[in-house]
Amino acid sequence: MATDTSPIAGETILPKCLTGIQGLDEITGGGLPKGRPTLVCGGPGCGKTVLGMEFLVRGAMEFGEHGVFVTFEERPEELAQNVATLGWNLRELEAKGKLVIEYIRVERSEIEETGEYDLEGLFIRLDAAVAAVGAKRIVLDTVESLFAALPNELILRAELRRLFGWCKDKGLTAIITGERGDKTLTRHGLEEYVSDCVVDLNIRVKDDIATRRLRIIKYRGSKHGTNEYPFLIGSEGFTVMPITSISLDYATSKERVLTGVERLDAMLDGRGYYQGSSILVSGAAGTGKSSLAAAFAKSTCSSGGKCLYFAFEEPVSQIIRNMGSIGMDLGKWRDAGLLKFHASRPTTHGMEMHLLTMYHLVREFKPQAVIIDPISNLSSVGNEDEVKSLLTRFVDFLKGRGVTTLFTDLTSGKTLGEYTEAAISSLMDTWILLRNIETNGERNRALFVLKSRGMEHSNQVREFILSSQGLELADVYLGVEGVLMGSARAAQEAREREESSRRVQELKKHKRTLLAKRAALESQMAAIRQDLVSMEAEMEAVEAEDTAQLEALATCRDAMARIRKTD
Repeated sequence: MATDTSPIAGETILPKCLTGIQGLDEITGGGLPKGRPTLVCGGPGCGKTVLGMEFLVRGAMEFGEHGVFVTFEERPEELAQNVATLGWNLRELEAKGKLVIEYIRVERSEIEETGEYDLEGLFIRLDAAVAAVGAKRIVLDTVESLFAALPNELILRAELRRLFGWCKDKGLTAIITGERGDKTLTRHGLEEYVSDCVVDLNIRVKDDIATRRLRIIKYRGSKHGTNEYPFLIGSEGFTVMPITSISLDYATSKERVLTGVERLDAMLDGRGYYQGSSILVSGAAGTGKSSLAAAFAKSTCSSGGKCLYFAFEEPVSQIIRNMGSIGMDLGKWRDAGLLKFHASRPTTHGMEMHLLTMYHLVREFKPQAVIIDPISNLSSVGNEDEVKSLLTRFVDFLKGRGVTTLFTDLTSGKTLGEYTEAAISSLMDTWILLRNIETNGERNRALFVLKSRGMEHSNQVREFILSSQGLELADVYLGVEGVLMGSARAAQEAREREESSRRVQELKKHKRTLLAKRAALESQMAAIRQDLVSMEAEMEAVEAEDTAQLEALATCRDAMARIRKTD
């Protein structure tokens, strides 16, 4: 039986306030509760202040909602200096009347009257700041500083409710930050109960790599993402990357792009990869994965497209030098602005920072093709599930933009080859496997297509040859001895050529013999024919002589009859 999830008649859906923070609006279903307080809690350095400040800055710059930032710890000039690295000019926003930074130094003696806590002075200052810019948003950073000297829990709860109620009465969408307690979300353990929305930020360190995580603990009156989501604080501010936001509704292209290797195009239905597809080239060390990736980069740039190359193993200068030895001048395309490299060790950053970096470079460079070489190195900063999660998000992000992506994957020599370190083969549209095959005392490279969705493709094994002339795919020798490659194939081909030459000579000799016999027979036949002609002529002469004699005898008889006067 279906469940009706539509709003009840007469009720209104909870209004929301867009934060403008990438990813956060997605997992909150449209932003923070409008006109209500949201608690952002976490330990030191987790990003509470940055989130609150970006909420105000984006509100002022993108949504026309002015804001007030109330700080109980940092001075305005310190805040302005700290966030300048994110590209936010707080002084300019203040000068334009879009933002107010209110610094309130809290001393218990100044806010106590007759032994009781009194926040009237605070409300007066907040009210003045809100009115000065017509604020719709407010951030209070942090609530512990305001109530640190208040030991009475009952008064604390009452004052917290009073503060939160004041924000609601003013129609302000508020973010109130709080420090994490020992066993509670906040030090007092009360703020989360009087907040309409609670956002928890934390930092985890695993294998010396720090990763920030965000979770929506509660959100009254709204559905929201309940998982933990990685987030980053980068050059553009706060970024949340929810994997649950990925959809599979992107367009699918029927256009093709060339691989850079002519015979590989032929193996892929004669036209290469699908545009916007994901390609995996896997194999052991030295099988030519990077060479095949470079060929695709060259092909993309040769057709006027842009290619973004992420290298996790070699410096750019080394890649360009190495590819030059097999006839590919990648430096030319880099200098032309069509090929962009980004080389870094995976351990330089955490998994999510790598993903954010790749996102930003793709948006900035707008490539038609992206190469990641190799994805197996990412396992040094994350386990298999984390790497697969990152690549899943990146693949769908690129497919949504119609970008063709080629991944290389270094497989262990202990595996059979049809295996990927990050278990991502199911995400790939085309999977090309390279192998080293040892025969006749040497190692040779073999290539075959394991799968290629949506097209007919060859099931044949090809020898993959790297030379100063470039990349080449050669037919392997299939015979009673099995698959022969390299010098064994060349030797077998030489033997076949020798055998073929010998047979040709034998056939020519036999043909000459037959021709001689034929000539002799034809000569005999000519003599016989001449004899026949002579015999026929003689027979005709004899017949003619016989006829003449008969005619003469008849004439004599007629003459004698006349003489004798016979009847």
